[in-house]
Amino acid sequence: MASPKTVLITGTSSGIGKSLAKLLNDKGFKVFATARKTESISDLTALGITAFALDVDSPESITKLKADIAAITGGKLDMLINNAGKNLTVPAVDLDMDEVEGCFRTNLFGTFTPLLIEAKGTIVQIGSVAGIMPYVFGSAYNASKAALHAYSNTLRVELAPFDVKVITIVTGGVVSNIARTERVLGESSIYQPITKEYARRTKHSQEVGMDTEKYAQSVLKQLLVRSPPRYIWEGFGSYLVWFVSTFMPKWMMDWYFTREFNLNKLRQTKKNV
Repeated sequence: MASPKTVLITGTSSGIGKSLAKLLNDKGFKVFATARKTESISDLTALGITAFALDVDSPESITKLKADIAAITGGKLDMLINNAGKNLTVPAVDLDMDEVEGCFRTNLFGTFTPLLIEAKGTIVQIGSVAGIMPYVFGSAYNASKAALHAYSNTLRVELAPFDVKVITIVTGGVVSNIARTERVLGESSIYQPITKEYARRTKHSQEVGMDTEKYAQSVLKQLLVRSPPRYIWEGFGSYLVWFVSTFMPKWMMDWYFTREFNLNKLRQTKKNV
C-alpha cells in the first residue's frame, strides 16, 4: 500500500488554512498543520492531523520545522501550502514601517524547496486579488501580495527543471479571520473626512466574502488534478478582477474604488477649507 501524500499548511488556526487542512485530511493526505501556538489547532489534532508551532517571522522557527518535517517524511514533502498571512489596512501616508516589514516577512516567507524537489512536489501560494487591484488603504498588503505573485512566477520557472510545480491561488473575498485587527484613523490623518468609509473598508472583504469551506473545496477540485493550472482564481469577485485586469482599461479600477469608498469627498473637503 502506497504511503499517503504529505502536505504542510501554514496558518491553520482559522479560515482558509483550517478548511484546507480538514479537507485534505479527509482526502487521505498526511497533513502537517502549523500555527503560532498548537493549542489553537487542537481541533485539527483531534482529527489525526499533526500540529507544529511555527512563527513565520522567525528564521529559527522555520529551520526547526523544516528539520522536523524531514525527519518524519524521510526528507520529502509532496505539497507546501503557504497560507499564513498578515493584513494591513492603513492609508499609505500613515503607515508604520515596522508594520510594513512585518507584513512582508509574513506574506513572503521562504519555502521548503529541498524537500519538495526530492518529492517532485507542488508549492501552492495563497495570493490575492489585492496584489492586482488598487484596493484603497491596503498599499502595503497589496504590495506584499503583488510581490508574492512575482516571486512565485519566477520560482515556477526556476523549479520547473526539477519537476516542482508552483501554483498561485489568486484569492478574492473569503470569510476568514485575517481582518481581526481593529484600526482607526489617527486624529491628524488627512483621511479623517471619510472615517466611516475607512471603517467599512477594514471589514470589506468579510462583508462580501465567500464561505471558507466552499472556497477550499473549489480550490482543491482545481488543484488536485494531473495538470493543474498555474493560477487558480477563487473567492468573491476574483473572476471579475481577472476580466477587468485582462480586458478593460486600467483606469476603471481607479474609478471604482474612488467611488466605492467616497474618496471624492476629500476633494470637496479640500475646496471648503
